[in-house]
Amino acid sequence: MFKGSIVAIVTPFKNGAVDEEKLRALVEFQIENGTDAIVPCGTTGEASTLDYEEHDRVIQIVIEQVKKRVPVIAGTGSNSTHEAIELTEHAKKLGADGALLVTPYYNKPTQEGLYRHYKAVAEAVALPQVLYNVPGRTGVNLLPETVARLAEISNIVAIKEATGSLQQASEVLALCGDKIDVLSGDDFITFPMMACGAKGVISVTANIMPKEVAALVDAFNAGNMEEARRLHLKLLKISNAMFIESNPVPVKTAVALMGKASDEVRLPLAPMAEANKAKLVAIMKEYGLI
Repeated sequence: MFKGSIVAIVTPFKNGAVDEEKLRALVEFQIENGTDAIVPCGTTGEASTLDYEEHDRVIQIVIEQVKKRVPVIAGTGSNSTHEAIELTEHAKKLGADGALLVTPYYNKPTQEGLYRHYKAVAEAVALPQVLYNVPGRTGVNLLPETVARLAEISNIVAIKEATGSLQQASEVLALCGDKIDVLSGDDFITFPMMACGAKGVISVTANIMPKEVAALVDAFNAGNMEEARRLHLKLLKISNAMFIESNPVPVKTAVALMGKASDEVRLPLAPMAEANKAKLVAIMKEYGLI
């Protein structure tokens, strides 16, 4: 259902508030450059520091600006099942096409707890749902066997697999077949994951290089493996640079260097260290981005 180059879009701030004008411009930048779907309020969108009103407003702005040209998959995850249901209900009312639900963080549920959490959200809200497995941030790993159980629920349609493990992604694909779509959650392994059967990527790098990320996915889907491999290797250095500090600090800094929005982040995130910023500037110059 959701496939291709999907951007986990940044949430631009200005003087502490959401910069609605810049957010709308970023949406246009994505659509003009071939992005297949947009995820507001994901990790890259700093959902963890948005209050409820801001969270709903960011989703609303993106939906309004997109005007049904591409799907909008709203980040609605929480470590409280009740809260995740509420956020997902709000996203549905606003007109989202789907929801991205991160595994509950901090409280470290068992695999049975994870299954029951996602099952409860899916049963409560009739909206296509994308599981989001990122154990490096949440402290819990959604195992392939649990994904296979969840894939039996009709409106759980995909998983953003961000373990960085081709082995785990392959196990999910082997166990689930065509019952659930797998999306890469890491730009640096999109190509090999698609070779295993993934349908695309939920990308950080697409915030600054949407045309190239879309071209990689499109080349693969067209059967042009040589071009897809070339783009994979071309994008590797800039994709790695997006994680020289905690996401989304590097990508927001890059967006700012391109003049598209401010690099403002909210505490506990801090502005990029000058040494790392210098490295990022050098890499962006290599790519002709600045």
